[in-house]
Amino acid sequence: MCAIMGFSKKTVSKEDIPAYFDRTLSRGPDMSRIIETKSGYLCFHRLAIMGLTEAGMQPFELEGDYVVCNGEIYGFRPLKRQLSEKYEFKSGSDCEILLPLFHEYGLSMFSRLDAEFAMIIYDSITDSLIAARDPIGIRPLFYGYDHDGAIVFASEAKNLIGLCDEVCPFPPGHYYAFGKFVRYADLTTVKAYSHDDLETTCRNIRNKLIAGVDKRLDADAPLGFLLSGGLDSSLVCAISSVVLGKKIRTFAVGMDKDAIDLKYAREVADFIGADHTEVYMTRQQVLDSLEEVIALLGTWDITTIRASMGMYLCCKAIHEQTDIRVLLTGEISDELFGYKYTDFAPSAAAFQAESKKRVDELYMYDVLRADRCISANSIEARVPFGDLDFVKYVMSIDPAMKLNTYHMGKYLLRHAFEKDHLLPDDILWRQKAAFSDAVGHSMVDDLKAYAEETYSDEEFNSLRRKYDYCMPFTKESLLYREIFETYYPGQATMVKDFWMPNKNWAGCNVSDPSARVLSNYGESGV
Repeated sequence: MCAIMGFSKKTVSKEDIPAYFDRTLSRGPDMSRIIETKSGYLCFHRLAIMGLTEAGMQPFELEGDYVVCNGEIYGFRPLKRQLSEKYEFKSGSDCEILLPLFHEYGLSMFSRLDAEFAMIIYDSITDSLIAARDPIGIRPLFYGYDHDGAIVFASEAKNLIGLCDEVCPFPPGHYYAFGKFVRYADLTTVKAYSHDDLETTCRNIRNKLIAGVDKRLDADAPLGFLLSGGLDSSLVCAISSVVLGKKIRTFAVGMDKDAIDLKYAREVADFIGADHTEVYMTRQQVLDSLEEVIALLGTWDITTIRASMGMYLCCKAIHEQTDIRVLLTGEISDELFGYKYTDFAPSAAAFQAESKKRVDELYMYDVLRADRCISANSIEARVPFGDLDFVKYVMSIDPAMKLNTYHMGKYLLRHAFEKDHLLPDDILWRQKAAFSDAVGHSMVDDLKAYAEETYSDEEFNSLRRKYDYCMPFTKESLLYREIFETYYPGQATMVKDFWMPNKNWAGCNVSDPSARVLSNYGESGV
C-alpha cells in the first residue's frame, strides 16, 4: 500500500506539494520522494511490502521515463525472468517490471496485467503523464484539474481538496493518455454465458478462488487476516491456512456487549488452528471515531460508514499492537454471489444486471471502505474474491444458477467447498449477516440514536434541503453528509448514490440499507 501523486504541469511549486501529498502519509510511512519531470512532478509515499530494501523505492526510472505505482503485480517473477533477457533489474519489487512492460507493449500493457493497481507513468518522449487503474478499482485513484487547467492525479480525494475545484474518481479499468480516458478492461459485460453444469461450475469456483488466495499470500512483510465469522472471510482464512501450511494470525471485531459474530469467528479460528485476536469496541469509541472515519473515507454513504466503524477500529488495533503489514479480506463475494436482498430478484436477468451494477460500482463502496480503513493504519489490503480470473468466471456463470432457488444464499460458493471440510458445517451453511450488523446490532442503533439527539425534526427538514444532490433522507444520513461536507466541500458527486437494495423489486422498497429490515432476514445475524 502506497500513496502516489502526479502533476502534469508545474503550476504549484515543489515546496508546496507536501501540503497536499502528506495528507496520505499513512499509506506510505516508510519513505517519501518527489521528483521533477520536464513539465511536472511525480510523488511517492512507500509502504514496503515486496522488495523491502531501499532499492525498491519509487519512482522507478528507465531511459528517462518514470513510474509510481500503488499496486501488487501477481505473477511478476516469471515476467521478470522473461524481461531480464533485455532489461536489468535492481530490486525485488514487483512494480519494477512496469516500465519494461511499457517499453515492450505501450498502452496495451494494462490489459496484460494480473494485478490490482493505480499507477502514473511519465512518458519522456511526449513529456506527458499516463495514468491507469485496475479493472475493479481495488486500488484508489482520483483526478482533477487545477486552477490553471493542468490535470493532477492522486491516491485519495483528500490530496486534491483545495487544489482542484472538482475531484473525480478515476474510472476503474481505464487508462488516461493524451487527454482521453480509454477503457481497456470490462469484467462485467458478458457476451456469452458458460454452459458448465452445476458440479463443473462449483469445481471451477473452488479452484479459481484457491488460486486467487494463493497468489495474494506472496509478501515479504508479515501477513494477517480479517475474520468476521461469515462465509467469505472464513473461506479466505481456511484456504490460506492450508496453502501456507502454518498457523495464521486472524483478527475479529465486535461491540463489547452484543458482538454477534465474534463467537463464529472464534469457532473458525479454533477449527483452522489460527492465532486469533478479538478486538472489542464500545459505543463511545464508535461515536468518538465517527468524524475521523468519515474524513478518511471521503464518503457520505450510510452503509459504507456503518461498516467502516468496526473495520477501522479493528485495523487500528492491529497497527498499534502488531507488526502486520498485509491483511487479506473477504470483500467482493456479495456482489458476485448475491446479498440478502437479491433473493428478491424477479428474474435471472435482473440478478445479473444487479450484480454487474454492484461490481462496476464497488470502488465507491465496499472496496473504498476496505482500502481506507486498512491504509489509514499503514497496512495493505488484499482481496482474493477480486481476483480477475475469478470475477470474470463468476460473472459468466448462467445467472439462473446463481439465483437463490436453494433456500440458501451463495449456494454455489458453499457447495464448491462442501467436500473439502475446510470449515465447520454450521459456518459453511450459516445464513449471511451484514458486517455492520454482525459486529453488534447496538452499533447501528447507537449511531441512529446519536443522530436523533443531534437534530430536531425541524432542523432535519431544514438542513437536509441544502443538498440538491442525493438529499439526506434520515437524520443519520444528514449527520454523515454534514461531516463529509466539512472535509470535502462541494464534492458529493464523487459517490453515485446511497447504497440501497433495488427498490424496484418487490420486498426491497425499504428506507434503511440494513438487511435487518428485509422480510427474509430470518436467523441472519443471530
